[in-house]
Amino acid sequence: MLQSDSPDRLILPFDAIGKRDVSIAGGKGANLGELTRAGVRVPPGLVVTSDAYFRFLDAAGLRPQIGTLLRGLDANDRAQLESTAIDAKRLVAGEPMPAWLVSPISAAYENMGGGTVAVRSSATAEDLAEASFAGQQSTYLNVQGTAEVVRAVQDCWASLFEPQAIFYRARAGFEHSEVGMGVVIQRMVQAERSGVMFTINPVTNDAASMVIEAVFGLGEAIVSGLVTPDMYVVNKASGGVLDRQVVGQEQELVRRPGAVLGEEQCHWADISFERRFQPKLSDEEAGELVAIGRSIEEHFGCPQDIEWAWENGTFWIVQARPVTSRLS
Repeated sequence: MLQSDSPDRLILPFDAIGKRDVSIAGGKGANLGELTRAGVRVPPGLVVTSDAYFRFLDAAGLRPQIGTLLRGLDANDRAQLESTAIDAKRLVAGEPMPAWLVSPISAAYENMGGGTVAVRSSATAEDLAEASFAGQQSTYLNVQGTAEVVRAVQDCWASLFEPQAIFYRARAGFEHSEVGMGVVIQRMVQAERSGVMFTINPVTNDAASMVIEAVFGLGEAIVSGLVTPDMYVVNKASGGVLDRQVVGQEQELVRRPGAVLGEEQCHWADISFERRFQPKLSDEEAGELVAIGRSIEEHFGCPQDIEWAWENGTFWIVQARPVTSRLS
């Protein structure tokens, strides 16, 4: 396990991180590192560690200020929660990023080859077996250029204080000051199709079958709730499709052509009538995904909630976390 107090632990590649490194890489980063080291096809990337986040706070003197804001907060008071969240996010996002962080983040991004990346929050109380806070902090897609990557990292840090993130931590009993934020910087997969896969049927708890949800375009279309995905129930052992529900899709979320810095990098594009009613997955593709899911479940030793993307004939795994009962 890595030691998080080392000065050279500000940025770590996926292959230097494992599942025991949640305290430095966050839940998402630790899982991606573990998947990479297990030989799963994961888009290459790195983690700006929680060390960087805490050192940023301390150098700017922000930790006591944030502590004062959150002390005595009634998270059930919506107006107070939202006001506090705005103030806390403003503190983090408004502080100039110091050169001792700008330089290594920029260098690490350039060493990845530059280009478009996904910048994802990876809190140290996220994607855990005992609690899932997934979706409570920010993700930025199709980020390009050193200045934009650095800005996205800082915005991910600020999103640790989104109202829903503060509320969930309070409800789950996490101490705000002890929760850090790693940030994943990962090669962007321009998904033609994407979705999620549960290695246990989440409705029936049947461990002999898996459920795959699939959409055209980027997977955030499922998260947004604006697109109803196809659903495939697949036999875990054989990979045979037991049931399928194909849903017509009129729009897909894709990279916005010609977007410049500061603009939204993704947009909704119309799907041709001929394509919109096609199944998102063939039987063979569903079976291939199940084989990948089975190997991931075996590696982690428990049912998994897996995010996948298809690009240029290849399945990529962009996240895996234990299947949990989310707080409501």
